[in-house]
Amino acid sequence: MNTLDLTPLYRSTVGFDRFASVLNTAFQNETRPAGYPPYDIEVRDENEYAVTIAAAGFEQDELDIQVEKSVLTVRGKKSTNSAGKGERQYLYQGIATRAFERKFNLADHVQVTDADFNNGLLTVNLVREIPEAMKPKTISINSAKVLQHKSQGAKAKAA
Repeated sequence: MNTLDLTPLYRSTVGFDRFASVLNTAFQNETRPAGYPPYDIEVRDENEYAVTIAAAGFEQDELDIQVEKSVLTVRGKKSTNSAGKGERQYLYQGIATRAFERKFNLADHVQVTDADFNNGLLTVNLVREIPEAMKPKTISINSAKVLQHKSQGAKAKAA
């Protein structure tokens, strides 16, 4: 297992505690074959995203979407009922229907809004909702004259 030394990064950053675990998870996942099923990650707007997974051959009830601890997990597993439909005999079967699990690490404040399944494509819609307390705010700068005036007023009250 490859690990990455992030010590230099921590010297100049604050609050990126999850960053190391996200990177380590990414490096671990790279050792597994990442070809099935294919997927797209799309930026739709400044704070809107979509993950689209090609789930050809699956029914909607054979797909499972979960979010836990900022990790989006999409699973697909063929049910035994669908496999027995008419006992098909294939000369060639190019549409893969093996079970799969895909995991996506979500940034802070990214939430899953909904999911659509259409024409064999599962689309999971995401939105980043930054809390009001975390949005940028303007801080006024007090001038030296105002500070001097306030300190003189405090001295006069104290006397």
